[in-house]
Amino acid sequence: MMRILVLVHEFPPVGGGGGRVAEDICRELSKRGHQINVITSHIRGLPHEEDRDGFHIIRLPSFREQPYRASFLSMLVYVLTGLYAGLRLIRRWRPDIIHVHFAVPAGALAWALSKLTGILFMLTTHLGDIPGGVSEKTNEWFRFVFPLTPPIWKDASRVTAVSNYTRTLAKKHYRVDIDIIYNGIDLTLLNHGDLQLHTPPRIIFAGRFMEQKNPLQVANVLAKLKYLEWECAMLGDGPLLDGVKKIVTEHGMENRFTFPGWVTPQEVLDWFGKSDILFLPSLSEGLPVVGVQALVKGLAIVASRVGGFVDLVEEGRNGYLVSPHDEESMINALRILLTDHVILSKARKRSQEIANRFNLLNIVDSYEGFMENITNFQKKVRRGNRES
Repeated sequence: MMRILVLVHEFPPVGGGGGRVAEDICRELSKRGHQINVITSHIRGLPHEEDRDGFHIIRLPSFREQPYRASFLSMLVYVLTGLYAGLRLIRRWRPDIIHVHFAVPAGALAWALSKLTGILFMLTTHLGDIPGGVSEKTNEWFRFVFPLTPPIWKDASRVTAVSNYTRTLAKKHYRVDIDIIYNGIDLTLLNHGDLQLHTPPRIIFAGRFMEQKNPLQVANVLAKLKYLEWECAMLGDGPLLDGVKKIVTEHGMENRFTFPGWVTPQEVLDWFGKSDILFLPSLSEGLPVVGVQALVKGLAIVASRVGGFVDLVEEGRNGYLVSPHDEESMINALRILLTDHVILSKARKRSQEIANRFNLLNIVDSYEGFMENITNFQKKVRRGNRES
């Protein structure tokens, strides 16, 4: 069994999909008997150390103030505090491998720890830490940090991307081999039996209320569909939440929208279990975790034709892909699903069938295999050094 040090600057209940991916992998690897320590960022209200699902979480001071947003300062502080804490943990615990999520900022920490201790690291990259991936969020500070990032990618023993789009974008900037391992989902969460359509149909949005997720478009589009029966829940928080609520109020839709705020991963699944349609008009995405969760919960999907959504949606079968700026196409796609229960029912069933492609057990098999190869290689090198 391996001892695995996981580095990720945001981990549930903090952060978005990338952290949930890391949590799912940790949970499954722990079930298989591997020992895991996670070093992540602390936020007020959470314990500094915690045991969860068989693995240990260490949360470091980082000046992070909001669960949905990491400032450049908080990421820098995470690297600095993580260097000290990581060295102490490595000297005491001696992990076999470092698994890092996000080349920025945790990749910088993994690279430094690897250089100082000789422990090899594996990098899982998500869209937000690639130049141009989430341009509205990262372009400003990528101008400064990009020249420092190539060694992180080059010195990783293995690099994986969560979608084909993420891999393609990364290859434009970094000359390294990149494998694809999709984000997975626990298929025991599948809704078995007949999927019950709700009356009225229930639409759901889940994500940070930031420009990348395009939440204002949700309210604007549904305002054009006021004449139809529907309800909408928008899960999450962020700077654009007040703007969304303003549109809802202006169009007299207060009784049709619900805003639960920032919710836990389990609460997301609970909300999905009582919904019919996932509506995500994002401007950019890697492979959105909420999209995979929507599949396993049997939701029809109306989403932007960007990034990893093309891996989740079969056009006209389990939903529709549209341009993130094409409001009319979004209106038409939602109108079809809201008015034709036969099409909606078939779309929801097809989503569950597609979910089988993202079986978490198979995903973790891939991670486990890569990690074992890396640790076995490192053991051979050390054995050879001793013999020489």
